[in-house]
Amino acid sequence: MRRRFHAPVVLPADPSCAVLRDAVVDVDADGRIAHCGPASTAPESDAPRTELTGVLLPGLVNTHAHSPMVLLRGMGSDLPLLRWLSEVIWPAEARLRPEDIRTGMLLGSVEMLRHGVTTSAEMYFHGEQLADAVLATGARVSIGAPIMDLPGMDWRAQLTAIDNWIDADGLRFGPGERIELSYGPHSAYTLPEEALRLTAESAVHRDALVQIHVAEARAEDEKQRAEHGSVPKLLAKVGLLDTRMIAAHAIHLSDEDIALFAGHGVGVAHCPGSNAKLASGIARLAELRAAKVPVGLGTDGPASNDDLDLWEEVQLSAMFSRLATGDSTALSAADALLLATRGGADALGRSDIGALEAGRWADLVHLDLDDPAFATGLDVPDAQLLANLVWGVGSRRVRDVWVAGEQVVADGESTKVDRRAAQTAVAETSARLRA
Repeated sequence: MRRRFHAPVVLPADPSCAVLRDAVVDVDADGRIAHCGPASTAPESDAPRTELTGVLLPGLVNTHAHSPMVLLRGMGSDLPLLRWLSEVIWPAEARLRPEDIRTGMLLGSVEMLRHGVTTSAEMYFHGEQLADAVLATGARVSIGAPIMDLPGMDWRAQLTAIDNWIDADGLRFGPGERIELSYGPHSAYTLPEEALRLTAESAVHRDALVQIHVAEARAEDEKQRAEHGSVPKLLAKVGLLDTRMIAAHAIHLSDEDIALFAGHGVGVAHCPGSNAKLASGIARLAELRAAKVPVGLGTDGPASNDDLDLWEEVQLSAMFSRLATGDSTALSAADALLLATRGGADALGRSDIGALEAGRWADLVHLDLDDPAFATGLDVPDAQLLANLVWGVGSRRVRDVWVAGEQVVADGESTKVDRRAAQTAVAETSARLRA
């Protein structure tokens, strides 16, 4: 349905992070943005009009998540990464049924939408269950079907299955192209070199996104670093840097690694909350940005974070960058907000989401600013408004969300899924996994 949205403040997430006062966003019948700009210069329109208070901005983009892990939230929470994976998470995941993954993804998707996250890049098994859950909530997802060489797993069969799914359904499908299919080789340390090379060939042939963990913990890839110098050098050797690739975490990178990523246009999913909780390290965000590497923000899984609130990552990205550089201006509120919107889209190689621009999907988030953090009102300088939004309000004032022009959250609750029933289903499944 065509519609005009009118708000006191619109944040289009353009490269300058402009603050538009008394502005409108027009949505066409296909669910794409037709116009965004000040109301005084907007074209005439007879579309139904939605009057909003507060702020309207693009849906946030979570560039790295394992959302079905809401089923495992809190398990092994005081262990370091590699022990947490091998002793707790992988054994628990081995007991998951396909329908369990849909149960987890359904609640994870609802949780993200209530925080204003409209798109997530997911790496998890049984991609058809992820797709079904996300179509039910109305969100948007890039499914990175995992490829791993672990006991009981056949990486060749996993790769072939992704090839066949993309060949059958295409890279994007569903209402508003809500589902994107991509490749999810877990990491260099869980796959042989041949698997990485063949994945690169498949992805290049299909112009598909590749999601992969890179340099998350210092000890995870000692063998690969000893043989190839670094994981990015190995990925370049096998052709993965020639794909549309996003590297999750990317903490322990050298200057040469960063230059490799920049030269190949590789995106990075920066996950400061998970990185800190697992004591994995602080990514070199300032250096990545200086090298023009596309960087977005990721929550990682809700068992390692332990939430799916990307606004928290917005705050942490700025805090850690300032701490790491000793510079309180290293990442401004505007910079951090762009990492969660336009930057996330760029990191995923997407030009159709992440900003309020004509031709992009109308993924919109409305924040009602009836909150002590905005007691000073909206008539403050732009920098102060953005600071109050990022540092003071965050996700707690998200009231309404639209994806491809369709309202999927109203007054803080899903319009399509019974949240309490989804929570009950997760509780029952989690109890079975613990038994």
